[in-house]
Amino acid sequence: MTQQFAERATHVAPTGTRNAQLPDLVAILEDQGRRKLDVIAPASALRFAGGNLRVQGVESLISAGGVTKVDGIYRPTAVADEHVADKLRIPLAYLRRMRTDNVPLLDENVNAWLRSEPERRFMLRAFRGSTSPGAAPAEGVARAVLSDSYKLMDNFDMLLAALDGVKRSGHPTRITGCDLTDRRMYVRVESEAVAVQARSLLRGYRSPFDGRSGDELPLISAGFVITNSEVGSGAYTITPRAVVQVCRNGMTVAKDVMRAVHLGGRQDEGVVSWSGQTQRRTLELITSKTTDAVRTFLSREYVEATVRGMEAAAGTVLAEPTKTIEHVTKTLSITAEAKDLILSHFVRGGQMTAGGVMQAITSTAQTLRDADQAAALEALALPALTAAAAHG
Repeated sequence: MTQQFAERATHVAPTGTRNAQLPDLVAILEDQGRRKLDVIAPASALRFAGGNLRVQGVESLISAGGVTKVDGIYRPTAVADEHVADKLRIPLAYLRRMRTDNVPLLDENVNAWLRSEPERRFMLRAFRGSTSPGAAPAEGVARAVLSDSYKLMDNFDMLLAALDGVKRSGHPTRITGCDLTDRRMYVRVESEAVAVQARSLLRGYRSPFDGRSGDELPLISAGFVITNSEVGSGAYTITPRAVVQVCRNGMTVAKDVMRAVHLGGRQDEGVVSWSGQTQRRTLELITSKTTDAVRTFLSREYVEATVRGMEAAAGTVLAEPTKTIEHVTKTLSITAEAKDLILSHFVRGGQMTAGGVMQAITSTAQTLRDADQAAALEALALPALTAAAAHG
């Protein structure tokens, strides 16, 4: 019974997507927008019951659109559980064990700590449950339990502002893929109009997917990835990304990332509803920053400098590739399962060099079903290049 509940409690309704097209992402975000509920509530209004979050005593919002009822039951996601553990200083591994093995003990622990600070305030980010006419309110989803000063920068609004910034930059681009998880939104953008020769970097490389040769298509395109989190898992960012055309491998250049953090002032209790003026100022800033970032990241000079920066290390021949990959994955805390995939991709790629390790990491990232894990692995490609070259 408790195991069955644990699986339900860490599962979110099917609102995520991997490698989707932009219209699919927009449709999901619009659906989420209709069900979102953001509330500032004191600890005294929050309790765990059966492993779910119960909200009681928070005033409903009456607006032109009707009555937004807040009180109810919300099933936590894995992300919300992490927040509860962090905010109440409960070891996360212990909280997860209680959810799996002893839900009543989980309720007792969480509620005892909530009772100890009844005036402490939290922002609850949730989805309302779908309710049929005349039926009892359905269980909702608790997406995040955050600080009451968390600044709302929602995915749909940020996406539109970012795409406006891309349009204003004047660069021809296309969106090559979108991911949405419990934690983050990812939108990958590329400009094949800005592509540079990378013969040295791709010499001897074969795509592990279809065997095409980097010698025949030695091009790297300019690109970037837009990310945002609605649940406290990171700032709004635009990160430059170099894309290998022969295999679609992407190397993100984390050192040049542009960020906009979710920080704001304390907010009043009740349902959170930002003013139109506040939203406009935030989104205008995002559009402006995006325009500036795109003009930089999609310049030929930037891509050429990025490629040249890779080439010296990438050409390092590896005397013992297996040991080098073992060293790199251990140094970068890459899992054993991912290490085995990287080794397989390295062999199929055919480059017995540090650059081959980098390519194997980025091609492996493409195959992962978990978009957060894929993005995290791709971000390690350039550090892996450096580590592999140093190990030799």
